[in-house]
Amino acid sequence: MAGAKNHEYHILPPSIWPLIGAFSAFIMAAGGIMWMHTQPFGGPVFFLGVAGVAYVFYSWWADVIREAKAGDHTPVVSLHLRYGMILFIASEVMFFVGWFWAWFDFALFPSTIEAVGGQWPPKGVEVVDPFGFPLLNTLILLCSGTTVTWAHHALIHGDRNGLKKGLWATILLGMLFSSIQAYEYFHAPFAFKGLNYGAAFFMATGFHGFHVLVGTIFLAVCLKRTYNGDFTPRQHFGFEAAAWYWHFVDVVWLFLFVAIYVWGGWGAPIHGG
Repeated sequence: MAGAKNHEYHILPPSIWPLIGAFSAFIMAAGGIMWMHTQPFGGPVFFLGVAGVAYVFYSWWADVIREAKAGDHTPVVSLHLRYGMILFIASEVMFFVGWFWAWFDFALFPSTIEAVGGQWPPKGVEVVDPFGFPLLNTLILLCSGTTVTWAHHALIHGDRNGLKKGLWATILLGMLFSSIQAYEYFHAPFAFKGLNYGAAFFMATGFHGFHVLVGTIFLAVCLKRTYNGDFTPRQHFGFEAAAWYWHFVDVVWLFLFVAIYVWGGWGAPIHGG
């Protein structure tokens, strides 16, 4: 029969979301630049773009969920969705490699950077105690990795109650991590601007904190979908992608804790110590 589907691939219908997403991202970027240059209406334009991007996220992913419920996510389509998520996480790894590269460049070759006075951390800088809040946050993220794994195993074995408990625990641990890091930033003994150490520290750990926030939202959406009954032991890629992302966040934090908090501040006076 003409037009009959004789393959396992899902041919997507035309979508408006890539176009709206591109315009929203442009508005967000333009607003952010205007805001940084103290131009009028920079802030409102930026948040207008953020709202547009958030709306595209919601609408586009809602379409993907509807496709899954319609049976369009065949085994070969699901496999390629997994490839896509793996490549996305790989791109995020390279993003953090850039920040680690900058940090190690500053730390290993301080004599080439006049602004740090030939030593790292720069002379006179007090550092955050790595075995205070940073160590506590490390334990919190490691615990969250176990709870999201608990949720995953519960889902695979059809234990919906265990899935809900595991997701709730992971989300609450993620919120606790973000709260502690916000407190740490508020009481940090060095500033973001005017100092290579502060800029590199806040950019590397701050972007990780942003990823924790995104991952927490990701898991909260999975929790809502769990209550909606969307996931089954055989079809739950949305949850699986969120779990992968959360484990990526865990691993990056371990490298940040060792490289920036412990090794990167070694020998410098500890704030409040």
